[in-house]
Amino acid sequence: MRRRVIVAGAGAAGLIAAGYAAKQGAEVTVLEKNKTVAKKIRISGKGRCNLTNAGDLNAFIASYPGNGKFLYSALNSFTNWDLLDLFHSLGVETKTERGDRIFPVSDDANQIADALYQFVTKKGVMIRYNTPVSKLLTSKHSIKGVKFLNGELEADSVIVTTGGASYPRTGSNGDGYALAKAVGHTIRPIIPALVPLRTKEPWVQEISGLSLRNVAVTVGNGTTEQSLFGEMQFAHFGVTGPIVLTLSSQVGMWLRENSQEIRMTIDLKPALSRETLDARVRQDFQHYARKQLCNGLNDLLPRSLIPILIQLSGISPEKKINQISRQERSQLVQVLKALPLTITSTLPIAAAIVTAGGIDVTEVNPKTMESKYIKGLYFAGEVLDIDGITGGFNLQAAFSTGYLAGIHGGKG
Repeated sequence: MRRRVIVAGAGAAGLIAAGYAAKQGAEVTVLEKNKTVAKKIRISGKGRCNLTNAGDLNAFIASYPGNGKFLYSALNSFTNWDLLDLFHSLGVETKTERGDRIFPVSDDANQIADALYQFVTKKGVMIRYNTPVSKLLTSKHSIKGVKFLNGELEADSVIVTTGGASYPRTGSNGDGYALAKAVGHTIRPIIPALVPLRTKEPWVQEISGLSLRNVAVTVGNGTTEQSLFGEMQFAHFGVTGPIVLTLSSQVGMWLRENSQEIRMTIDLKPALSRETLDARVRQDFQHYARKQLCNGLNDLLPRSLIPILIQLSGISPEKKINQISRQERSQLVQVLKALPLTITSTLPIAAAIVTAGGIDVTEVNPKTMESKYIKGLYFAGEVLDIDGITGGFNLQAAFSTGYLAGIHGGKG
C-alpha cells in the first residue's frame, strides 16, 4: 500500500516537499488555505522572485543568524545548484545579478510559482484549496492525520509548511505554530525579520523614495554596533532597503531588550577617509567658491539630500562657500561620514519579509526535518526558527528543508 502523505501549506517548502514525496512513490495531498498555490512567492522580490543565491555552502550557513548550522544537511542535500537544475528542467531560465542573487530571466515571480505547480501536478499530487489544517491528529507519539473544517484525513506522514507570520494576506498568519505547540513543540518568540525601520527624524519624509548605493550603515545600542555596506532607501516612515532589512533583526532584538531608541548613522562616502573626503570638499569649494553652499554640493550628493545635510551641519545654506570656516567644513564632513538617525521601532510583523522565531530547531532532526517528539511529523520552511539575510537565502532554506521533509516523509 502506498504511503499517504499530507502537506499543510502550498508555498515554497510545501510544493517542493509534495513533489519529492510523490517522487518516492507516496500518495500526496496538499491542503492549502488559499485558492491558489505559492501566493507569497508571487509577490517575493518585488514580483521578481530572488529564488536563491550563487554563493557556496559556507556563505549560505553564514547568512542565517543564529541557526545556520541547523541547515547544513538540508543545504548540502539540496543545494542551490540542485534547485536551479530543477527549475531549468521545468523551463525556467535564470540569471545572476549583483550580490550573487539569482532571478528568473523573465523577472516574473509567477513563473516560479507556476513551475512549482507544474512540478507537483506532473507527479500526481492532489491539491485541495480553501482547506486550512486546524489540528494534527496523533496517537502514542505518532502522527495519524489532520483535522480541517469539513472533516479529517488519515496519513502516514504530515509535513507542516504553513509559513511564518509575515505577509498574513498571503495566508502566513502563524497558524503552524499553534499546530506544533499543541503536540508538544516549543515555539521561539515570533518577531519581524527583514523589516523596514521607523525613525524619529521628520526630514526622512522630504526625501521619501531616495535610494542610496554604496553607503555604509551602522546601528548601535550604546554598547554594541553592527555595520553593513550596500544599498538603502528612505521612506515616509523611516528607512528600508537591503542593508537596512538585514540589520533590522538585530535592531528588533535591541528594541525588545530595553525598548530604548537605537542610533543609526549613514556613511555617505565610505570609500573615502575623513581626511580624503575633506580634501574632496575643499576641491569642490574652490570650484564653487562664489556660490552659496546650497548650490555648491551638487557634485557630491543627490540634490534632494543637500538641504538636509546643510541643516544638520549647522551652516546657513545661503552662506557663500568662500566664507565657510574650517570648523564649518569639518562639521559638514562629519555629517557626510555619519548622517545621524534615531530608530524608534520596526514596522509590524505584517510588513516583514520574513519571520524570525518559530518552532525550536533543537526539537527537529536536521537530517530529515522530522519531529523528535512525533513520529511521521515533519516541518519545513519559515515555520521553523530560521531566518536569513536578503539575497535568496530564505527561499533556498525553504526549498532545501522542504526537499528533506519530502524525501523522508515520502518513504517513511
